[in-house]
Amino acid sequence: MSSNRPLRVAVVGAGPAGIYASDILSKTDLDVTIDLFERLPAPFGLVRYGVAPDHPRIKQIITALHRVLDRGDVRLIANVDYGVDLKLDDMRQFYDAVIFSTGSIKDADLEIPGIDLEGSHGAADFVSWYDGHPDVPRTWPLQGKEVAVLGAGNVALDVARILAKHADDLLPTEIPQNVYDVLKDSEVTDVHVFARRGPAQVKFSPLELRELGHVPDVDVIVYPEDFDFDEGSMAAIGSSNQTKQVVKTLTDWTLKDPADFKASRRLHLHFLHAPVEVLGEDGKVVGLRTERTRLNGDATVSGTGETHDWPVQAVYRAVGYFGSPLPEIPFDDLKGVISNREGRVIDIDGDQVPGVYATGWIKRGPVGLIGHTKSDASETIRHLVEDLAEAPAEGRTAPHGSPDAILDFLTERGVDHVEWSGFQLLDAHEISLGEPHGRQRVKVVPREEMLAIAKGRAAVDA
Repeated sequence: MSSNRPLRVAVVGAGPAGIYASDILSKTDLDVTIDLFERLPAPFGLVRYGVAPDHPRIKQIITALHRVLDRGDVRLIANVDYGVDLKLDDMRQFYDAVIFSTGSIKDADLEIPGIDLEGSHGAADFVSWYDGHPDVPRTWPLQGKEVAVLGAGNVALDVARILAKHADDLLPTEIPQNVYDVLKDSEVTDVHVFARRGPAQVKFSPLELRELGHVPDVDVIVYPEDFDFDEGSMAAIGSSNQTKQVVKTLTDWTLKDPADFKASRRLHLHFLHAPVEVLGEDGKVVGLRTERTRLNGDATVSGTGETHDWPVQAVYRAVGYFGSPLPEIPFDDLKGVISNREGRVIDIDGDQVPGVYATGWIKRGPVGLIGHTKSDASETIRHLVEDLAEAPAEGRTAPHGSPDAILDFLTERGVDHVEWSGFQLLDAHEISLGEPHGRQRVKVVPREEMLAIAKGRAAVDA
């Protein structure tokens, strides 16, 4: 190994966090080569597989991420599953440092009776399905006319909107055909969103909320008795323009005349209702029991003991995401993140694990918007640069400094990896599928078909 070779850094996870970290690292003064690993055959993470298809504005973030990978100074190596195809000891043979940006893709738990009944679902699973994630079933058990969504964030709004929206109104989007077919047969008439706190405490973004009011043939219904603004609420409204806009939109909806509700589907927003039990019969969801809550003045709530039973045939919990542990990497099971100090991974004794870093949701938890990962990545990269710049050249850990050594290693293990040029073939194919229908793209769903297209082989049947 030559001590004069460039530093070699691997980034595991090609979502926004991983791409931002790669981009920031590439612009430092370090002489460095960067490989960006991705478990799926396609990059972009939650922007591709976590943003609702009827949000093309948010999906435009992919355009900026696309430009980073199009430059050629960050090499994409996709369809490589860390922990299966290679582990940390393997990566240390080829890289001086590894950054983990694997995100949070599991649903957070909600420990109430009945949550495991048939018809009770995690929002993350539903989102993965309607976004055409290759690792989830292509069908969905969409049942019932009345559905409950538990949560007070944008994911809850996305799930509720997709459930309430008519399938034909999703056709201009990149919605996969199998998803359209299931939604087309939906019998849903009423979708109920339950938030345990008040209108001033919800985490909806103003634009997401306003968009609900423009969904064709769907009435948005709120209930004046659910509106309470204590001293803490008024302080939140006064200190946050976003909260002020959300509260104004919700309050305006309370002024609607019920006689004007004539749509075939309804989306109900309930506040100060905490879910306490999913009700079941014969192992299936038949209802939801909520407890009325009261504001405590400090953005928290307490139960009042007053309960209400809602007839619903399905429940979707959108109470947050949670990270998954990675082989050989210290993990905080309570927080659902890689154990770290400002992006430097630490062991159980609090000592830094040499050459291992974290960024994004797997570093700090699933909070904040996509744009927040930029500042998060900057912190991690700053520490990585400090550590690598201080390390003597002869102390670089990777014995295999050749950029192609990792590709040879994967080939020997039978890993059918996809590089950027391969994804470009898939990208062009999806765009071509959408063009005849005036759509931006039609997403390819089966992993085998994605790989066949990306590798230049004949596409297999879906």
